[in-house]
Order: sequence, then structure tokens, then C-alpha cells
Amino acid sequence: MRTLLLLGMLLLPSLLPAQRLLIANQVDHTLVIVDAATGKTLATVGVDINGHEVAASPDGRLAYVPIYGNSGVGRPGTDGSTVQVIDIVSGRAIHIIDLGKPVRPHCAKFAPDGLLYVSAELASAVDVIDPKAGRVVAEIPTGAKDSHMLAISPDGSRAYTSNVYAGSVSVLDLRRRTLVAMIPVAKHLQRISISPDGSKVYTHDQEKPRIAVIDAATNSVGQWWELPAVVYSSAPTADGRWLIANALSGKLFVIDAASGRVEHSFALPPSTGAVVISPDGLRAYVSCPQSGTVQVLNLKEWKLETPMEFTRGADGMAFAPIALAVTNGSR
Repeated sequence: MRTLLLLGMLLLPSLLPAQRLLIANQVDHTLVIVDAATGKTLATVGVDINGHEVAASPDGRLAYVPIYGNSGVGRPGTDGSTVQVIDIVSGRAIHIIDLGKPVRPHCAKFAPDGLLYVSAELASAVDVIDPKAGRVVAEIPTGAKDSHMLAISPDGSRAYTSNVYAGSVSVLDLRRRTLVAMIPVAKHLQRISISPDGSKVYTHDQEKPRIAVIDAATNSVGQWWELPAVVYSSAPTADGRWLIANALSGKLFVIDAASGRVEHSFALPPSTGAVVISPDGLRAYVSCPQSGTVQVLNLKEWKLETPMEFTRGADGMAFAPIALAVTNGSR
């Protein structure tokens, strides 16, 4: 038995597919599936107009791309009403979830309860989707317009939406499916992230170079971190020690999450994209839609690595968890 167990442990790495980075390209109308270790594109899947963001199912087999429409937040254009489902292993679109009305769905996140939460901008709400049934099971009001991005607490009890031109953050109780609080922040916000312990929520003033640090216990802005440039998006490292934040002007900041000081700064192409941290915690990935690149920051050596080259429009990103078994048709 011991010999078989050791043999199984030796063979296990060969059964693990490479980490897959999912990238929604809103200009090409595609989802790009990438081997993060090599930067090689495994599949490019067509989606409707336009998918800005993507979420991966907890088992790493399916990707969900909300179809927003052909405009930007608060601007005139088409109004999306669906979420497209892509099989990551086969690299094919397999299903469309109809949200029942045009809501400009944008940001999608899975919570520990296994449900998919999608910002429904035109409805001033977050739609709750049962991915197995493929339908909306609830709608949680945010109480504000332009609820564009969302973050979910690690325990799955709360969601926080950045309401772009309302300049506020909505706090939602995901279990009772109610609006808990509305936090005024600034005139114009973009994107939102949350610390690994759920105690701090970060959002970004778009008119002043500063980050609002929201205290989740009091539902109020506890601190302002002043920065050298206006920041668009951010993501904390897994240990919560650093916040990685990118600026529209072409800067990447590594911020000490205890002091709010910028400890490292790097030059990037101008970026209105996303920041994600690899599951192993070794790298931060920053999408730059304007240049069509994904910049890669080594978090151990604090240096930029060779960027991944795509086409203009590479935007929202997510990592697909590594599946423990390879099914028929897997790559």
C-alpha cells in the first residue's frame, strides 16, 4: 500500500494540467485560454459583443463571460442580457444563460456557496445565478446606478460593489440577499478588491491619486492612501501584505498594506485593465487593453518578466483552478 501511495504521488503532477489564465478580449469578442506557465494560447473562443470580464467555476472546468454590450459604463450603446458559458478543457462555447432582461452584466464572481454573482448595472443590482440550473434565482439591489464591479468576502457573507459614477460602494448581505449599507467615497470610482481576511475593501478614486481603504467592520472609509498617480484597479497578495495596483498613466505600484506606502514602482503601458494574482502567489498579472498585453510581475524578485502579447482589448482576467483529473478531450 505504501509503495502504491508513493507511486501515486509521483504520478500526480503528470495528471495536472497547467494553470490556465482566462482573458476576456472586448475588442475581438473572444475568451482567450492561456497556459500561464508558458504564455501559450491554448484556445480562442468567440463570444458575443462585448464580454469584458470572466469568472472560472470552482472546479476549473467552465468559464463564464457576462456580455455587457458595445459601450462603456454610463455611456449609450447596446445592453447585454446574457452570460456565455465556455468549456475550458475543450475550448468551446457550450451554453448561454439568459438573464431575462437587458442589464449590462459586467463583473462575475463565484462565492463559497457555489453560486455565481454578476453585477447587473442597468438594474442597480447583483444577479444571483445557479450555474447548475443555468438561471437567475435572485436579484440583490445595490441602491445605486453604475454598479460595475464587485468583490466578495472570503466567507461569502458579503459582497461589495463599486458604483462608478455614483461614487459609492454598496454592501450586500449575500445570505439574506439585502442591501446592508451604502458608503459614500468619491465623485468617480473604478474597480474594487478585498483583503484576504475580508477586513479591508479597496476602491480607487478616479479624480484624485488615492485609494479608499474601507473598514468592513464599520462600513466606512477608514483610511486614504495617497499615491503618485490615479489607480484603476488592484489586487492583494494571498498573504495580505501587499496591494498590487495599476495606474491609468502607465505605472504599477506595490503598496505595503500595513502602512499604505508605495514600496516598489514599475513602468507599464497605460492600463485600464485588471490585476490578478496567480494561485501560487508568485506573480501578478496586469492586463493592458490599450496595448493588447498582459504584464507579468515576479512577486519574489520584484521585477517585470516578459509580457504576454495578445491583441488590443485584452481586459478582464481570472485563473481557472487546477483540476485533479484529465477528462476525455482535455488538452
